[in-house]
Amino acid sequence: MRPSVTAPRRLVRAGSRAAVGMGAAAALGLAWGLVEAEARVVRTHRLAVLPAGANPVRVLHLSDIHLLPRNRSRMAWLRGLDALEPDLVVNTGDNISAAASVPLVLNALGPLLRRPGVFVPGSNDYYEPKPANPFRYFAGPSRMDEDRARLPTEALFGAFRAAGWADLTNRGSVLSVPTRAGTVLEVLAAGTDDPHLGLDDWGGFPAPAPAPGDAAASGPASAHDDGAAGPGGDGRFRLGVTHAPYRRVLDAMTADGADLLLAGHTHGGQVCLPGFGALVTNCDLPRAQASGVSTWTAAGRTVPLEVSAGLGTAPSAPVRFACRPEAVVLELLPRA
Repeated sequence: MRPSVTAPRRLVRAGSRAAVGMGAAAALGLAWGLVEAEARVVRTHRLAVLPAGANPVRVLHLSDIHLLPRNRSRMAWLRGLDALEPDLVVNTGDNISAAASVPLVLNALGPLLRRPGVFVPGSNDYYEPKPANPFRYFAGPSRMDEDRARLPTEALFGAFRAAGWADLTNRGSVLSVPTRAGTVLEVLAAGTDDPHLGLDDWGGFPAPAPAPGDAAASGPASAHDDGAAGPGGDGRFRLGVTHAPYRRVLDAMTADGADLLLAGHTHGGQVCLPGFGALVTNCDLPRAQASGVSTWTAAGRTVPLEVSAGLGTAPSAPVRFACRPEAVVLELLPRA
C-alpha cells in the first residue's frame, strides 16, 4: 500500500497561505505607516501654570522636524502654522536631516521666526543621519557613531538667533512675551544642549530682569548664563526646555523651580501598539510619558511635562504607527 501524502500537502498549503497572509499584513502595515507619517495634526493642551492674575499665553511647540529636501508637504504644512498666532514658539531640536535642508526649514518656519521664540539643539542639528537597521531602534537608546557627517549647525542656529529667537543651549534668557490682552509676561527660560549626546550642562534659570526704575536696568533683557534663581513661587514663570527628556535633566530643572518642562526626541515612540503605547522612548524616560502631557516630580516639587511626538521620522524608518506626527499648542493659563 502506498503511503498517503494528503496530510503533508495540506500542511504545505496551510503554511503557504499563512506566509502569504503574514506578508500581506506586513505590506499593509508598512503602507499604513507611510500614510500615517504624513497625517500631521495639531494637538492642544490647556495648562494652568502661569502666575495668578497673568493673562493667557499661547505657546507653539515644534520638535523633530527632521526635514529632507523631498519633504515638500511637510514644508507647506509648517508654513501654515503661523495662522495659529502663537505668542511664543518653542523649538526643541532635530530640525534637519541633510545640509541642503537648512534654507528649506528656515523658509518653512519663516513667518514663525518673526514671533518670540526659543530653541535648543538635537543630535540631528549637528550630525547627518546614517542608514541603519530600523529594528536597532527598539534595542534601547540609539548610539551616535563617531564617523557621522557634520551638518551646518551654525548656519541654522545663527539664522534663528538673527531672527530674535533665544538660544537656550546650556544657558538661560529672560523673555518679555507680549500677550493678546496687551500685557507682557516675563518668562525666565533656560535649556540644555542635547542630553542624548551627553552635552547637557544645566546652569539653572536666569535672574529676573531689573525693574524699569532700577539703576541697573539696561534696556531689553538678554541671555543670562550665570547664576540660577531659587525655586519658583515668586510670581514669575520659569520654562525648562531640552531636546531629549533624560531624567537627570528633568530632575535638575524641576528642583530649580521650573513651572513647565518641554522636550521632544522620543517621536512618541514612532511605532506604538494600540492599548500598549510606545515600545521605546530612546532615552530613560518611562514609556508611558513618551508623548503628551504628564507630570514630573523631583525635590518635593511636581510640575507638568509635555513631550512632543514630533513632526518627522528618522530617514531610515520613515513610518509611524498609532503615533501621528504633531505640532503642539499649549494654552497657558493662570493658576487659580
